[in-house]
Amino acid sequence: MVIDYKLIYPSGTATATIINGFHTPQGDKLARKQVRALGKYFTFSFLWGFFQWFFAAGDDCGFAQFPTFGLKARDHEFFFDFSATYIGAGMICPHLVNLSILFGAVISWGLMWPLIHNHKGDWYTASDESMQGLKGYKVFVSIALILGDGLYNFAKILYITVTTMYSQWQKNRTRDGLPVVTSDGNEAPVDAAIPYDEQQRNEMFMKDSIPLWVAGAGYVALSAISIGVIPKIFHPVKWYFVLVAYIVAPVLAFCNAYGCGLTDWSLAATYGKLAIFIFGAWAGKEDGGVLAGLAACGVMMSIVSTASDLMQDFKTGYLTMSSPRSMFVSQVIGTAMGCIIAPCTFWLFYKAFNVGDPNGEYPAPYALIYRNMAILGVEGFGALPNHCLTLCYCFFAAAIVINLIRDRVPKKVSQYIPLPMAMAIPFYLGGYFAIDMCVGTAIVFVWQKMNRKNADVMVPAVASGLICGDGVWTLPSSFLALAKVNPPICMKFLSRSMNTKVDALINQG
Repeated sequence: MVIDYKLIYPSGTATATIINGFHTPQGDKLARKQVRALGKYFTFSFLWGFFQWFFAAGDDCGFAQFPTFGLKARDHEFFFDFSATYIGAGMICPHLVNLSILFGAVISWGLMWPLIHNHKGDWYTASDESMQGLKGYKVFVSIALILGDGLYNFAKILYITVTTMYSQWQKNRTRDGLPVVTSDGNEAPVDAAIPYDEQQRNEMFMKDSIPLWVAGAGYVALSAISIGVIPKIFHPVKWYFVLVAYIVAPVLAFCNAYGCGLTDWSLAATYGKLAIFIFGAWAGKEDGGVLAGLAACGVMMSIVSTASDLMQDFKTGYLTMSSPRSMFVSQVIGTAMGCIIAPCTFWLFYKAFNVGDPNGEYPAPYALIYRNMAILGVEGFGALPNHCLTLCYCFFAAAIVINLIRDRVPKKVSQYIPLPMAMAIPFYLGGYFAIDMCVGTAIVFVWQKMNRKNADVMVPAVASGLICGDGVWTLPSSFLALAKVNPPICMKFLSRSMNTKVDALINQG
């Protein structure tokens, strides 16, 4: 894919360009400047997280609950929660992504959910936090948007992949047998038509290539281990489920890696969703189909996403003349470390925080979304509240139509049309993080207007510092929570009438 098909792999190419740029006098100076900015904003973000901790002694306390637009807006998840992580993410994400998220928040939490809530008792009778109540609409409508967007992009990239591969095959077949001729009339070596830099890269890349038998033997060995171990961990998963997943996965992984090389878009999540429905329905409701679908999704996504990620890294290695064998060994070491670090990190968060609480600090929205996809695949549409299926059909179709329009209109118009996948995220979470990300995008917009050249090179460093500092603070805060060390202050925001009642209650005591 890298040498024969010469796929671009935009993210890998961009990374290689940055790395190569560091190894110049100008690049060295720029790198020092970026590192200083990253360190400064990392320190600020870490200290800001530490400062906020003092005011979050209870539920709904602290700066994360600041009613920026009023208490009523906060009740509908519209507020600025002073999250350095989301501000940094907004600085990195394109303006269209951030505005699409905000647009989705306005449609859902500003219009749809209040209107549906007004029909409580008619459309649904369960509590708002039940999957048969308002939460069901939030989750399944967002799933419909995600599936519509994923299905469209799956079909689109599959079409691009197939047509491009066919065109490349035709070109190679036509080119075979047409030798390169030099000016003196003699037949030249094939490499004579290839630039010198490319010849050097090809030679370096192929010299340390990984033998095919190693890749095949490794895949068979891992397949055998998975077939033996996964059914022991997840009992509803039969050994032949894992076998089928490992047989099908290489084909899907190749398609995903090829499509990612063309478009920079990995569809691993879409393949995972397909696995949820297929294996969940195969297992059946009575035999743990929900768990089987989720486990199969994990297997499929890990294989398919790893293929595209590795190819991005190999493209970076190819352009920086790094040894692919060394890169692969590093990946293996990192994967082995991840097998230890990831469970420990999850355990730390699980013990220290209420992970999965919709109103908590770590709501884990995709956990609920994927679980309910599995429920939908096993139980069918009977799991949906009244009129929810109609809304799902509408938003599924809307996602496809919006993508069709985006691909048909000129780029100067499509850059203002929202992205359905980004719109779907706040349908369940709320608009608070959309506000934060839009603050980040506003900072970048102003910075670019003032000094675009400086902004282009410094925004990634500043944003990374904000994200990393806030992320690293979660480690000491986790240890404090495990040690039962609680913040000393609860900063809570109440309406005037509620404050009067609280004061009267305190005075009575």
